[in-house]
Amino acid sequence: MADLTVTPANVLPYSGARIQTGRAGETIAAGQALYLKDADGKLWKADDASAAKAAAVGVALNGGAAGQPISYLEAGGVNPGATVVVGVVYGVTDTPGGIGAISERAVGDYITILGVGVTATRIDVAINASGVAVPA
Repeated sequence: MADLTVTPANVLPYSGARIQTGRAGETIAAGQALYLKDADGKLWKADDASAAKAAAVGVALNGGAAGQPISYLEAGGVNPGATVVVGVVYGVTDTPGGIGAISERAVGDYITILGVGVTATRIDVAINASGVAVPA
């Protein structure tokens, strides 16, 4: 299973979702996992290369260029704009902004759980940024 193939126009929050806003530090598309960079206070695409970059704060609900406002879902249900598998635990991948199955993380990847697939079009987001890399 590879990263989710996202159609940004299909990314939508479900009722009751917790939504926040911030400023983009780079070009972002709806459906990408985001982290908040301490150095500039902006949102950047999360990836599993380091504990800091893997510490996702949510999933982008809209796209924008650097400096533009971005809304992101930090908890609750989201249609990630892709087909998901029920029961699969999803998280940050090695692709900037990518979301994929946690079971596919490799040695040295930092683990951040984004949530669990509960229907073919819904991930219930409850972020756990562990700060821990997969050991050798």
